[in-house]
Amino acid sequence: MTSYQALDANLRKLNLLCFAEHLPVLLDEQDKAPKSLTDALYALTQAELAYREQKQSVTRIRLARFPYEKQLDDFDFSYQPTLERAVIEDLASLRFLNDKENILFVGTSGVGKTHLATSIGMEACKQGFSTLFIRCGDLVERLRIAHDQQRGEAALRRYARYQVLIIDEIGYLPIDSIGAKMFFQLIERRYERKSTIITTNIALSKWGDTFADKTLANAILDRLVHHSRVIRINGRSYRMKGHITEPKADKAPNDTG
Repeated sequence: MTSYQALDANLRKLNLLCFAEHLPVLLDEQDKAPKSLTDALYALTQAELAYREQKQSVTRIRLARFPYEKQLDDFDFSYQPTLERAVIEDLASLRFLNDKENILFVGTSGVGKTHLATSIGMEACKQGFSTLFIRCGDLVERLRIAHDQQRGEAALRRYARYQVLIIDEIGYLPIDSIGAKMFFQLIERRYERKSTIITTNIALSKWGDTFADKTLANAILDRLVHHSRVIRINGRSYRMKGHITEPKADKAPNDTG
């Protein structure tokens, strides 16, 4: 076995796979533009670190359980002219995480709330933040089951630990008193400690109609809205895009075409 083969074998045993793959490229480059030993090792370790971070990012995205993988570039801002692109791009910079701010996307069904929440969540995963996406109905059901099985505390700790928690579709299903209490406890634990992203199809003033306990609904809103960015989307449904024909303008009286 040559010294090169022995080095390659050692790198793979140490699980430095990207280091091993880049080694022959670097050796070839040494013949054309020699680098110092320090520079060569730095280049190889940088490649290895980038490779590992990319793998970890893929894992975080998988564990976040997004409904789909969509980037902010996939969003058609021209279809939602009331939405300021600069505001959303600022959110995607993740600056809000430094201040433990929340984001609330409010709008009717199909206007792109989930897409925007997902794209921000995916960026958080890429930047190393633990993230989870969950439908509100599923979250409340799991918290209720945990409560009934005397595992409520463990469930609350689990969902409270994520640096970014995306709760999708508040308002589609009613939430009973136990569910409301558990939901409140979760929001209370995250309040000013972690960032929560909410999507809802109902006005914030109507949340009392979704939660069985209006007092708790107000307490939940109080904690979510404080230190938050509320993004209201007034526009057409993306799901109907391509299925709605825009009305044609009437012809002028003298138009013979």
